[in-house]
Amino acid sequence: MLVTSLEGSRDLCETDSILFGAALAVCRIIGAKLPVSGRATQKSSAIPAWRKRIEDRIAKARALIGRLTSFRSGNNRPRIMRTVRMAFAGTNISLFQPDITQKLTERIDNLKQKIAAWGKRIRRFSERSRRFNQNRLFQSDQKRLYKSLERPEVCGAGPGPDQADTVACVRGLWSEPVNHSERPWMEVVASQSASVTPMDPVTITPEDVAEAVRRAPNWKSPGFDGLHHYWLKGFVVCHAVLARQFQEPLDQKSLPNLFTTGTTHLVPKDQDTIDPSKYRPITCLPTIYKTLT
Repeated sequence: MLVTSLEGSRDLCETDSILFGAALAVCRIIGAKLPVSGRATQKSSAIPAWRKRIEDRIAKARALIGRLTSFRSGNNRPRIMRTVRMAFAGTNISLFQPDITQKLTERIDNLKQKIAAWGKRIRRFSERSRRFNQNRLFQSDQKRLYKSLERPEVCGAGPGPDQADTVACVRGLWSEPVNHSERPWMEVVASQSASVTPMDPVTITPEDVAEAVRRAPNWKSPGFDGLHHYWLKGFVVCHAVLARQFQEPLDQKSLPNLFTTGTTHLVPKDQDTIDPSKYRPITCLPTIYKTLT
């Protein structure tokens, strides 16, 4: 079906829509979880699942300690009694035996020891995860690792900037004309580059597309179209079509606006989350454009 659909594709925009539709169809067939709104992938939670499970155990244990302590102090409400019975379920302990106070104290101490052990497990796992991430970052991007060690990342927890102020700030950087005094310098560089031999015309082949896609991360943040590199790797039949359609913008020296429009995320530089100039804009372009470049 994908081969037949791609045969009628006239440009990169149609190919992008066809590939996204194919990816969506595969996700629905295999029952994969899709984003609730929009085509772009939503950012996952920063708290790992294993930590949430342990924190849930700690929260339940603390709640149980509170009710056991309340019962030991003489609170005999039905809700408290029901919880205490559940805490001693499967044992031969009766709530009305003479040494119930001692049994309650032992049970509370046991829960406190479990909470302490779970807390140590969280710290141990977090330390192991931090070391693992640092080792992996050292192999891929040492400069970024050293920066993270010198200055910890800043996460703004306050309110975000006003949208109108953000647009005005970005427009002031990119849209307003500025007079630069680099003309003499540019002329010197142009004269020095006059003897440089121009590069031979580039001919893109399906093998070039396959190689570019192979080296790309599978699930790196896509543009607003929501199409990940994973699907460009899996849909091998699209490589020939992409090679032909990539060649057309190179020959015509033009590219559809779809592939130069991205989703911009604002990353705070410090705790000042209201000032738009205190944010670092990161724009995620479509994966097809990344493959072309």
